[in-house]
Amino acid sequence: MDTSLFEQLVSIRRHLHQHPELSFTEFKTAEFVEQQLTGLAIPHQRIALTGVIGTLEKGDGPTIILRADMDALPITEDSGVAFPSKRDGVMHACGHDIHTTMLLGAAHLLHTKEFNGTVKFVFQPAEEGPMRSPEPGKSGAQLIMESGQLKGDAVLGLHVDPLLPVGTLSYRNGEALANVGNFSIRITGKGGHPGFMKEVIDPIAIAARLITAAHALVGPQPEVPVSVMAITYVSTETNPSFNVIPNQVLLQGSLRANRIADYNDIIGRLNALHRQLEAEYGCTIELDFSAYYPSLLNDETIHKKLAPVHQRIFGDANLTEGLAYLVGEDFSFYSRAIPGQFYFLGAKTDQNDRYFLHHPKVTFNEDCIKYGSSFLAESALRLMH
Repeated sequence: MDTSLFEQLVSIRRHLHQHPELSFTEFKTAEFVEQQLTGLAIPHQRIALTGVIGTLEKGDGPTIILRADMDALPITEDSGVAFPSKRDGVMHACGHDIHTTMLLGAAHLLHTKEFNGTVKFVFQPAEEGPMRSPEPGKSGAQLIMESGQLKGDAVLGLHVDPLLPVGTLSYRNGEALANVGNFSIRITGKGGHPGFMKEVIDPIAIAARLITAAHALVGPQPEVPVSVMAITYVSTETNPSFNVIPNQVLLQGSLRANRIADYNDIIGRLNALHRQLEAEYGCTIELDFSAYYPSLLNDETIHKKLAPVHQRIFGDANLTEGLAYLVGEDFSFYSRAIPGQFYFLGAKTDQNDRYFLHHPKVTFNEDCIKYGSSFLAESALRLMH
């Protein structure tokens, strides 16, 4: 990448960083991306409310999809960079500003290249979750895939890692990131006066039993956990009182498991636990999942096919096999339908050796843009052969 293009991309990244937008509100970001694609004479269309797909077609060969996410997080920035967010309480703390920049960089590198095939540049909204979704519970990637408008032979994605040195690339084949489900459990008993407990079915006592038993469902965990059941919110949905037992308790939380078989097994045992408690106490328990990301599935064949690109851009010593983390990533909706690979790209700065993604102090090294844009562009060309 020449110096002029790199400087242009840094300017783009800083503009995006200063103007972050939350999930499904990325209207100005989408307009900015469209302007950039128009400048490259790349046709584009809107999708999933605030998403943009650019299409560069130069023959009847394979269609390769390159994806970046665009949304920011509801975080007040404390990174100390010279170009902080101009929006109070909103920050690109997950690096999506860099993802969008790298994909625009790949478009710059590819639009003058000769090849036989099609490259789809997917600028996706709402990776961080389905908040404000036009279809409740569905993220940007889920809406895009369910629209039927995106088809291809391979799909690639990159995610910056602020604790991985610049010039390194991390991968994991197979189920690489977790199945994640957001759930609500509503326990309905029979409220009343604490002095007449024989007339009461106490949903708080049942909730205490359920929480302890639910945590035990995941079983003993290795040093790097492979599943987790986290209850993150408890409410009686009534005004606090010392002498009123409520009718209902609401629990909310997150279920995560690396393997889809383990995820489904835990749900089965959670339902069995609910039936047991209902029979024991005479209560009713309702389980509802408001959102679900399947595990991200990386295709080993694609990874091997990209070996020459890994070698040329990073070198063998800088390609590392990572762990299967208990985090969700809606790139999974692409990778479950199209053979794909999702990599973590080193973006560590000298100032940061402790703050990870989603932290107000996190920083990212802009030198990673050179590696990411070049990797996406060269990988697309490689996968067409």
